[in-house]
Amino acid sequence: MQHSIGYVIGFAAAVCLVASLFVAGSAVGLKDLQEANKRLDVQKKVLTVAGLMDDDAGLSAEEIDALYSSSIQPKAIELKTGEPAGDVDLAEYDQQKAKKDPETSFEAPENDSKILRLPNEIVVFDIVRDGELEGLILPIEGYGLWGFLYGYLALEPDARTIRGITFYEHGETPGLGGEIDNPRWKAQWPGRLAFDERGNPAIAVKKGLAGPVDEDPYRVDGLSGATITSRGVTNLVRFWLGDDGFGPYLDKYRAEAS
Repeated sequence: MQHSIGYVIGFAAAVCLVASLFVAGSAVGLKDLQEANKRLDVQKKVLTVAGLMDDDAGLSAEEIDALYSSSIQPKAIELKTGEPAGDVDLAEYDQQKAKKDPETSFEAPENDSKILRLPNEIVVFDIVRDGELEGLILPIEGYGLWGFLYGYLALEPDARTIRGITFYEHGETPGLGGEIDNPRWKAQWPGRLAFDERGNPAIAVKKGLAGPVDEDPYRVDGLSGATITSRGVTNLVRFWLGDDGFGPYLDKYRAEAS
């Protein structure tokens, strides 16, 4: 049977309406699950860079949440001053969203990491176990070869010695720049020094092999065949350790700790 054009258009519109309602309903229904998974992923990465959990630990969501709650204390700071930030909902705050809004961000100075805007407030983490501060965790980001790399850098309580590094999002080439995910490469970072004796950011990913920590404390092995990614990691780590990144916060922390 041949239907009229009006019937065909009406039928197609009805199908589209039903499909759109189904998609919208699914999105709303899955929102809580998506948020829970996002929160769990942050917890896993923070615990990993803190050295409190292995990537393949196989812990349940409940175990991860319990470990995070007992050992990690997030807090919001004002990036420009390093002072505690006021009214910030730590559970809901989205740094990436904040830096896109002119009212909650500011223009970044020219930098090699191609960071254009910075959020007014940013969430950092203290590693606290048995009432003792065991380290600091800082979010980091910057341009590699194909796009931005997002991760965390952990420092020991002296705010100079590196405790660990991890990246949770990037588009680098597998087997080349993608080796920033390799546990063997990340294992070279702990014990290296982020700052030189004058307090300047000094850590770098060199071209070729670095020496042992006690002989070559400021350098890490380069990524074979990935010079631009290696340079990008150096640039972004130094940016966030510098005056335009967490410099004011780290200066304030050292002053209070001395």
